[in-house]
Amino acid sequence: MLERLVLAGGFDTIYRIVGGDQTVRPRGRLTRRDLLLRVAELDLHARALDRASRGRGRGLTRTPARATVRADEAAGRNSTDPTVRERAPTLERHPLADAGVWAKAAAQSRATAAPRPIESVQLTLSPGDEPGSGGELATGLPEMTTDERMRAELEILGLDVTQHVVAPYSDFLDAIGITRSRDLLTRRSRSELLVAGVKVVTQTPPIRSGRRVIFLTLDDSTGPVDCTFFEDAQGPYAATVFHSRLLVVRGELRRTGRRGVSLRATGAWELPALHAVWQRARTRDDAGDGAIAAVHAELARVPEGYTRADEPERRRVLVHSSGFQMSPYSDIKPAGESDKDVARKLWHRSPGSPG
Repeated sequence: MLERLVLAGGFDTIYRIVGGDQTVRPRGRLTRRDLLLRVAELDLHARALDRASRGRGRGLTRTPARATVRADEAAGRNSTDPTVRERAPTLERHPLADAGVWAKAAAQSRATAAPRPIESVQLTLSPGDEPGSGGELATGLPEMTTDERMRAELEILGLDVTQHVVAPYSDFLDAIGITRSRDLLTRRSRSELLVAGVKVVTQTPPIRSGRRVIFLTLDDSTGPVDCTFFEDAQGPYAATVFHSRLLVVRGELRRTGRRGVSLRATGAWELPALHAVWQRARTRDDAGDGAIAAVHAELARVPEGYTRADEPERRRVLVHSSGFQMSPYSDIKPAGESDKDVARKLWHRSPGSPG
């Protein structure tokens, strides 16, 4: 739990940890990796103390401490029960007073000194002393990069706090000519374009005609993008739409009003896969033209193993007495993975709607 708190930034303010991708950092400035190392040291220290305390506990059971024995004997000599006083071991008499009272005082005076008052029972994470006391010792470990912070947040919190999950791909998206959500209203109707983002929701509502329509919403950090996959475009790309979280979608822009705009999708690809193609091609071509051509070639390729003959036959459409035609897909599970099986990698996810 402590490690997750450190990775999620729970101690950044306390220890004045500054994030970012700076190459030069002030000397002595702590990083999250320093705190992770300190957490490991505290864990080893706590385990050692636990083993030692268990050992001392077993020893007390067999042989009580001398101070405890003396105090018990003195208490017996001062008991109100005469039989207990007679059984109590004798001790040297003080010349000025009763043996019982003085024996108890002598036993207590030879007991272990009282421990120092405890001001706090909480362990500190600082390598030296309390935060801000100047005892922190930076180990020189580098700070986590912005991408590493974002990935840790997605894994632990399910939220991308430091930056949007699409931000690391900004250079790639600009290179291949992606249209941002904020710029959609400036594009002409029926123009073909590419959009990209993280999947927010997929919906497959029942349609009277019996055909399945997939409504997809992406978020590219500037706003939402609504995409519609009709049945003629679902075959090669339905699996990608349902089982991928970062997508690049190609389609035709449709204006549905003064401020209404959506995309009639004709294809979908995994954003990380296209980014990997772009990076591999860039290592061979410094100019970058070959990398862009490699990405466009990947966009033009039909997914392997798919042909029109592989498309499923039209399913039987049930017609109710009222005339309503039930969708042929109404008896299938919701699109995508089961909620119980999906790990908390992204907060942008939806099981889809049955239909």
